[in-house]
Amino acid sequence: MNRVQTMAFRLLVASLVFCSCLAIVTQAQTPSSSPPSTKAPETKPARENGQANPFAPEPAPPLPAGMTGSDPADPRAGLTPGLYDAGEAAMGIKHLMLLKKPDAFQLGSDDPDNPKVQKALGLLGIGDSSKMPKPLQLVIAQLAFANSDLAFQGNHLFQGNFYGVSIYDISNPAKTTLLTSMVCPGGQGDVSVYKNLMFMSVEMPNGRLDCGTQGFPPRPPTPAGAEEKPSPPAAQKDRFRGVRIFDIADVKNPKQVAAVQTCRGSHTHTLVVDPNDKDNVYIYVSGTSFVRQNEELAGCSGEAPDKDPNTALFRIEVIKVPLAAPQNAQVVSSPRIFIDPRTGALNGLNNGGTHGKEGLEKPSDTNQCHDITVYSALGLAAGACSGNGIVLDIKDPAHPKRLDAVNDPNYAYWHSASFSNDGTKIVFTDEWGGGLGARCRANDPNKWGADAVFRLKDNKLSFASYYKLPAAQTDSENCVAHNGSLVPVPGRDLEVQAWYQGGISIMDFTDAEHPVEIAYFDRGAIDPKMLVLGGDWSAYWYNGHIYASEIARGLDIFELTPTKFLTQNEIDAAKAVHVAEFNVQNQQKIEWPRQLVVAKAYVDQLERSQGLPADQIATVRKAIQSAEASHMNQEELAKLKSLAPSLEQSAAMTKSTADANRLQALAEILKRPAH
Repeated sequence: MNRVQTMAFRLLVASLVFCSCLAIVTQAQTPSSSPPSTKAPETKPARENGQANPFAPEPAPPLPAGMTGSDPADPRAGLTPGLYDAGEAAMGIKHLMLLKKPDAFQLGSDDPDNPKVQKALGLLGIGDSSKMPKPLQLVIAQLAFANSDLAFQGNHLFQGNFYGVSIYDISNPAKTTLLTSMVCPGGQGDVSVYKNLMFMSVEMPNGRLDCGTQGFPPRPPTPAGAEEKPSPPAAQKDRFRGVRIFDIADVKNPKQVAAVQTCRGSHTHTLVVDPNDKDNVYIYVSGTSFVRQNEELAGCSGEAPDKDPNTALFRIEVIKVPLAAPQNAQVVSSPRIFIDPRTGALNGLNNGGTHGKEGLEKPSDTNQCHDITVYSALGLAAGACSGNGIVLDIKDPAHPKRLDAVNDPNYAYWHSASFSNDGTKIVFTDEWGGGLGARCRANDPNKWGADAVFRLKDNKLSFASYYKLPAAQTDSENCVAHNGSLVPVPGRDLEVQAWYQGGISIMDFTDAEHPVEIAYFDRGAIDPKMLVLGGDWSAYWYNGHIYASEIARGLDIFELTPTKFLTQNEIDAAKAVHVAEFNVQNQQKIEWPRQLVVAKAYVDQLERSQGLPADQIATVRKAIQSAEASHMNQEELAKLKSLAPSLEQSAAMTKSTADANRLQALAEILKRPAH
């Protein structure tokens, strides 16, 4: 979720200048962008008690010339609304269960007049909310208990929340149970885990060093007749904004062992493991919020770089964590990854201009990263940095260096990134609308709020294509590209991805120029009359299942089912990959076992692509079946091995790179299959 300045935000800062986590609610009713030649039709927001309701649904303006939108005839369009009883549609994905949020992370009311709403606003530091429309009060109060990102370790799932973290036992995914919920407010609550340590991002100014729930006193109300000026909350010695570190040796009782302060807090963070350093891990901190006062944290400055070369803008922070003494974790560098190498200007990157309310907007400087995904096996990282997608050299993890950067006028906010397993492609997401905008309607362009697939060669990015959720969503469903991960089907590049109230979609980007959807799950709108914060924040594959963090509802658990786009052999081959720990922003190289189920997946793919003649497909399948039936006796293994040379010959002759790789990998397994 990202930061914007809109009408609802101005309502909010009239009470308190808040962080980007809260500011996302302000994007909800930014009118959909129009091209320079087309003005959006005039719309009037609904009113309640004389106040504008910034979350009343507004129809999308006409599509810009030459652009297309999502399909209103898709089975996902127009599903019945509801919180826990919404209509559902799925293809290739089976919904196993939904675990509702623990009571500690529930606002407990959808009535804006309920005293719980005012209590929640008070804890957030919002004193006088009388100038806010009641729907806005309700949404902000709900945000204080929103689920965020996921991390995994062994049989445990860690789910972040703006109010703390929940830890689940997933030893039997279809019967997942809650182990514990730890209340520790401060948003955004993104988590990662490494061995006996858990890390949590904290950005909102209600975070306290001791994880207390009392927040801080709100600013005094502005005297009658005086001009309200945005200003940060009063400095507090007990405020915490940065990265918390917990010892989870006793997973049911996390103990905070360190709290590393940063000037902008931590919207997200990235766990970085250096293959050459077994004693430390590193944390890349991405802060997107306002800079705190120097009086609260020494050395913090929010000035422009020409006024203060030590500004806390235009940088990330790197925290070094000694594994034997995590209490000694500290910021060791603040890399200026946006610098212009020719001039030394810190503000060396900009978005190149993007689409806005009145058409094309002027370029604006990039001063933050929203999310950074590291791929230590390659020594690279991909940064989604508000106005740019960047590639970093992380061979020296404490001092990352920018290798390349791109921008795109179709992109509003570069949000997250994923490498293909071989590192030749990067998928960047665009969070147009900030996570609380309806951005998948039939009249919303499919090039806006989408994924962009880039090829990566010699550390340089080149654009390949866009991918957006194909199904049109309603005016009250926040829908835009959000967090996802690879699905480890060998021979293909598949990504499962969350789209907030757009649900979950699995994209095949093996052909970078022609990505396609192969599976999905979706629910109807939470509220047909008002756009609220809900839907899947992230959807990740972990050891055979898909887990999705549902912002408003809880935790979704899914499994894949075979379709014409994905066979059971391919699903079983993906399930053959097991990892001990999974933090999506710390991408691991996938290695497949030399099992015959993996070989069968390659055969299915070659049949689908017609990469081998039908008679050769039949021969290979028969040989694999005979080897399995014989319990891998030497005679049948010899028959498998005898097929490898012809497959290698076909690999050398095919024009398809994907099929060549499949044929070669299939031949290698048939030569020496694992017992």
